[in-house]
Amino acid sequence: MIDIQPWAPALTVIASTAGTAYISWRIALLLAPGLYKGMIKNNAISVDDFVGGPPSSTSAFKSWFLNRLNVGSRVAKKEGYPLKTEDSDKVPGLKVTSRNETGKEGVATKSDNPPVVVGTIRMGFGHHRIAYAATSWGLGEKKGGLCKDDRETFFHDFLNIESEEAQLIKDMDKMYSKGSRLASELGGTVEKFWGSLTKSGDEDSLRCTYQFSEHMVPLINGLDKNSPIIASHSMVACAAVAAGFKNVINLVIDNHAQWFVVVPGCLNLVQGPSNYHSLLKMGVPEDQVQIAGHWIPRDLVEGIPDASARRTARRKAGKPLRIIIPVGGAGAQRKFIISLIGALSGLVKEGKVQLFLNAGDHEHMKEAFVEALESNTMDYDKVIDMKGVQSFREMALTEEPKKNVTLFTYTDYFTAVATTDILCNVADVLCCKPSELAFYPIPKLMIRRVGDHEAYSAMRASELGDGTLEVREVPEAVRYVELFLSTKLIETMNNSIEANNKIGIYDGCKNAMRIALERA
Repeated sequence: MIDIQPWAPALTVIASTAGTAYISWRIALLLAPGLYKGMIKNNAISVDDFVGGPPSSTSAFKSWFLNRLNVGSRVAKKEGYPLKTEDSDKVPGLKVTSRNETGKEGVATKSDNPPVVVGTIRMGFGHHRIAYAATSWGLGEKKGGLCKDDRETFFHDFLNIESEEAQLIKDMDKMYSKGSRLASELGGTVEKFWGSLTKSGDEDSLRCTYQFSEHMVPLINGLDKNSPIIASHSMVACAAVAAGFKNVINLVIDNHAQWFVVVPGCLNLVQGPSNYHSLLKMGVPEDQVQIAGHWIPRDLVEGIPDASARRTARRKAGKPLRIIIPVGGAGAQRKFIISLIGALSGLVKEGKVQLFLNAGDHEHMKEAFVEALESNTMDYDKVIDMKGVQSFREMALTEEPKKNVTLFTYTDYFTAVATTDILCNVADVLCCKPSELAFYPIPKLMIRRVGDHEAYSAMRASELGDGTLEVREVPEAVRYVELFLSTKLIETMNNSIEANNKIGIYDGCKNAMRIALERA
């Protein structure tokens, strides 16, 4: 009788499973090119030509598989949804698009000139912030914009178009936001893994982004094809190109060159030279990439001289250091920011520091802020609406707040995003992760990033002299606050901001609007 060792059956199962997995993988690789070709056969543009050639079998399978996870077996539609426009109740002169449920075709405009369309997706605060910054440079000559008064400016958010396509985006955004929050809260291995994902945007990531965007065509196909499109999200630009728009400008985010942030068939504008160099080296055609400058709203750019003078005067007079601390759209960074508030509580109680805490529309961040303030016995005022934040800004131009901490918390998304922009010119320091705010013309304390790609934005700020390098630990952040109070660091950063402004560093959105109109 054969003596069978007790581990032998388990080993047999493992070997059988491994063998089956290997054979299945080899079969998948054999099928991958055909599956991939079937997926892209109706695409309006070739991503493969843009990135330098077709994918390997592994990349083909990866692109096909990820697309199946995103959209399943869904067939992309082309027909655009009927749209309507309404006057923005937040920005005078701006038109906001939405789905026309009555089914009437097209949107009414006040002239034969097609509108400039600034397209975005409400995924986090960054893309919306950049989109509103771009619209601020249009809005008609009478309002100081670049558009003639007979050309309207549309704000076109894909998530404003109630549809199954918009729901696909919302589902994707939920997963990204959850990943960002987990990475920020858990740190360690989870943070490293998430960070590696956010900076590994290779050719396959662009293939997946574009393929997903083919399904988004109905969200933009209801607009005038002669309209210039300025996109603050690459998916909007991809959808516009796929829909047949010819004047499409993609505002490239961050300062780290990745394939998925650029779009074939349009003009990709970048904020700085290192990104430009890297994209050229990757193989992006020279006629499809150009340096524009930073994505900054008009009010902030035009207010640079006065804001810099106020900050310098405040430091010389020994007035409290005003630090604005916003929370991003994903609601990450809670742990770091709460610890920082506690570490600064002594300086706040001494009247040396004032905190402007923007919890945005995140209920969990409002609760976390309140708990941190109360546990550190820090008295605070609260602002809850647009009228309140505008009044606060006007007061802060000439007076000091009644309390050293002000908590800004809202129920509406726009005010949550706009508050940071509104307060920047009355704050001394912006304390934030190296997101889109890393490019803003205000002295910046760059705190712990959420994704590894953001590290390069902090480097950009530091090299330009208007911000610090990334600060990953709370004691180091406190040390910088002490330096702001005891040295001429803020004055030095203000001088850099004014010098940068004179050579157009902060004119990115202005240039994007100008280029779009020139190409119209």
